[in-house]
Amino acid sequence: MITIKTSDSNFQTVFEELLNRGKMDMEHVSGIVKTIIDEIRAEKDGALLRHIAKFDRWSPSDGAELKISTSDMEEAYIALDPTLKSALHLAYDRIRAYHEKQLPRSWFDTEANGTILGQKVTPVERAGLYIPGGKAAYPSSLLMNVIPAQVAGVEKIIVCTPTPDNEPNALLLAACHLCGVSEVFKVGGASAIAAMAYGTQSIPKVDVITGPGNIFVATAKKMVFGEVNIDMIAGPSEIGVLADESANPSHIAVDLLSQAEHDEMASSILITPSQKFADECAAEIEVWLKKLPREAIARKSINDRAAIIVTSSMEEAVNLMNDIAPEHLEVATNNPFELLASIKHAGAIFLGHNTPEAIGDYVAGPNHTLPTGGTAKFYSPLGVENFMKKSSIISFSRQAINEIGEACALIAHTEGLGAHEASVRCRLDF
Repeated sequence: MITIKTSDSNFQTVFEELLNRGKMDMEHVSGIVKTIIDEIRAEKDGALLRHIAKFDRWSPSDGAELKISTSDMEEAYIALDPTLKSALHLAYDRIRAYHEKQLPRSWFDTEANGTILGQKVTPVERAGLYIPGGKAAYPSSLLMNVIPAQVAGVEKIIVCTPTPDNEPNALLLAACHLCGVSEVFKVGGASAIAAMAYGTQSIPKVDVITGPGNIFVATAKKMVFGEVNIDMIAGPSEIGVLADESANPSHIAVDLLSQAEHDEMASSILITPSQKFADECAAEIEVWLKKLPREAIARKSINDRAAIIVTSSMEEAVNLMNDIAPEHLEVATNNPFELLASIKHAGAIFLGHNTPEAIGDYVAGPNHTLPTGGTAKFYSPLGVENFMKKSSIISFSRQAINEIGEACALIAHTEGLGAHEASVRCRLDF
């Protein structure tokens, strides 16, 4: 882990590397992914079954074998430890309550001349959710993707999740039952994205695909965008922390590690105006590393992708963090809301000493599917609107078309579009 001051001569070089942290080398997998997509489009289930045998080490006999039964989901739910079951219900209730507040509304406005303008909001008909599976199964990701789709009113929700060796993750199945999902398929990777984008005999074509995944999944989502909508192209997880000497260095150290333990490519960045706090936090990171079950992964992430930046002021710290635009941003100061107005770019903002990023991953309520790699400058967290679309509503009365139709016809005439002009003029009173 590097510790650097903004006054150091090599700071700009180091900072540029941090800004480029999210760059994924999709080029080296794009050929493989394109082949997978092309095969799914051409052969449908035939290619899908072949890919599963190759990548997940089991050979389904037909497409019907890909679907997980609702009885298996119910059995997994019943077998849950009661305390864990209660925790999942708490998460479900809080996530749903938060996302219900996001629902966009249809609206209509009537002008004095009889013109009616408005917006009609409707859900997509089919949503495809990709959820990582196998040993790295995350039931929280299922809740975070299913619930906003349900709140939006999506009629058909399709879930694809890989099952290496044909062993579905029981906790993920239990979460599916809790959410009331019935269409769950044992398909992973780029094959799953292609199947949901184009449809096969066993997996329906969807309108939007959401959910996290590795570089193959991200590349496939990028390639099928346009055939379907997608939520975002997310890279490795990351956390940024703004802290001063009022923060607990041990707490901040483990918060930084909460992202480092995801994978070796995760980024953890602390920016502080206090050299003393920076030194204390660096020491605590080493203490915590030795306690982690995933020490090897977290240590490589910290060694290769982490940084502590010491600034001349908190204002400078905030400006640098805005340039980074982190997926998760903790503000660990006594008065964090004083800084909120200055924070322009972050996927999710965690304010105060008692708000670790991890609380947002599970039970806070807001979605944990967030923009990474600086894309928080133009992307938003996954939400209800990802599963909805808007239609403009326009209705003109005879009075209205006579009042402003001439202006419309003039613009159409200027653009050389005669049919446009005529379609308005033929309705005007002369």
